[in-house]
Amino acid sequence: MSLTKLKIMGMVLALGAATTLSAQAADKARVRGVVESLSGDTLMVKSREGKDVTIKLKSGWAVNGIVNASVTDIKPGDFVGIASVPTDSGINGALEVLIFPAAMKGTGEGDYGWDLKPKSSMTNATVASAVTSVNGPTLSLTYKGGEKKISIPPGTPVVTFGKATKDDIKPGAGVIINGTTDGDNTVESDRVVVGINGVIPPM
Repeated sequence: MSLTKLKIMGMVLALGAATTLSAQAADKARVRGVVESLSGDTLMVKSREGKDVTIKLKSGWAVNGIVNASVTDIKPGDFVGIASVPTDSGINGALEVLIFPAAMKGTGEGDYGWDLKPKSSMTNATVASAVTSVNGPTLSLTYKGGEKKISIPPGTPVVTFGKATKDDIKPGAGVIINGTTDGDNTVESDRVVVGINGVIPPM
């Protein structure tokens, strides 16, 4: 094999290695905060930790709205996403509740770790039943491979998805954004979830 061909192969292998390292360096990221500005496809957010984060929005990016709902809106058969933490009662207590529209049933189904608070988890599941008490309802949830009971204390934020446009992404609006980052306070994403009429997405 000629020296030229060996050099070319070496460059290709190096490029492939660099691409792999780059892909490994792009970690999943979740940004919660308020909008500072939106210019084209660049969104500036002040995170809840007080950091200035640049969100690079991908071509064709979308926006979802979050609006207030009520615990009384939850009924058996609904698909919900509930962030919760363990309690002394042995039943997790909800930190927030997201009621999914029927068309989104099954989204992210399961029970897994969450970063809203230490030891918190997220349970995306179907409501099998609800038992109401003076301390708020306790929901029995079912998902593929398991089931879980979660109590909803009075005052727990309950929200659902609503209509939104890019015009709703304005300074001061609360947002939550899932994407990838290389660790330099820059996140790449294809979707922005924004609170409508002052709602702060509680997820």
